[in-house]
Amino acid sequence: MEPYALLLALLDIELRLGRKRRGVDPGTKASRRVDLDLLLHGSLLMRSTPLTLPHPRMHERAFVLRPLLDLAPDIELPGFGRADRLLGAVLHQRLERIDHEA
Repeated sequence: MEPYALLLALLDIELRLGRKRRGVDPGTKASRRVDLDLLLHGSLLMRSTPLTLPHPRMHERAFVLRPLLDLAPDIELPGFGRADRLLGAVLHQRLERIDHEA
């Protein structure tokens, strides 16, 4: 899927799962039931009003980098470098594994 179509698909999933975006102050971090972000699209670098790739803060978030490295240990974030090296700068952030029983 091309990036904009994928973004629209993610927004549709959020909407169907009860996410409401109207009237929310973008500067406020509200609790959300679901939050789907498009983080990467291959090696694509882009910046537009609705979409920036890679996600502009993913390199600052251990909760993004750690699972990403579990899936792709050698991954590089376009414009930022190797994810394993980026993780070293955010290891102070608390991560907690949540195991769900079936």
